[in-house]
Amino acid sequence: MKDMKVAPSLLSANFADLKSDLEKINQSEADWLHLDIMDGVFVPNISFGFPVLKYVAELSQKPLDVHLMIVQPEKFIPEVKALGAMMMNVHYEACPHLHRVIQQIKEAGMKAGVTLNPATPVAMLEDIIMDVDMVLLMSVNPGFGGQKFIPNTFKKIAQLREMITRCQASALIEVDGGVNVQNAPLLKKAGADVLVAGSSVFRAPDMGEAIHQLKNAE
Repeated sequence: MKDMKVAPSLLSANFADLKSDLEKINQSEADWLHLDIMDGVFVPNISFGFPVLKYVAELSQKPLDVHLMIVQPEKFIPEVKALGAMMMNVHYEACPHLHRVIQQIKEAGMKAGVTLNPATPVAMLEDIIMDVDMVLLMSVNPGFGGQKFIPNTFKKIAQLREMITRCQASALIEVDGGVNVQNAPLLKKAGADVLVAGSSVFRAPDMGEAIHQLKNAE
């Protein structure tokens, strides 16, 4: 069985004591740090901007998985690159010229990820799957933390895994929204490679143990 990657979502951190939370993540088995950037246009909320992210990037010892829930994400490729991001993730629904955006992200020296909202079929990625490093399936409607997991995500993971295998692509499958120790084994069984976890990590009595349990879900 492959190892599961875990990417704690900063959106659920305690921003009154952010340095402490980041130190706990640094000391944990977390693989990446997931950063959600929201603009209040593409999604009905605003998260944090690049001044905060610059501070986070300086403190984090984990690779940065940057998820842009914004319109025209390609405009911010230089800023995301300047953070030292490992992965830049853009929404299929926000990019009418998705292939071009993926190429621009890669030309900037980052890995390129594409995100699908819950109502967007994985079939929409058939013509682009060979070009992306990762596909992020939203298992809640994007814009808010702490939402309940949408069960149809299991079916979408299986469909995406079939497509990746059939096309001999190498894209990872990431899942974000309502992920916890209860559904992690099912997500792994369905074919997920990376779990984004917010509330279930940052609100756990022991963040390090919560991450350990997600990584070792069976």
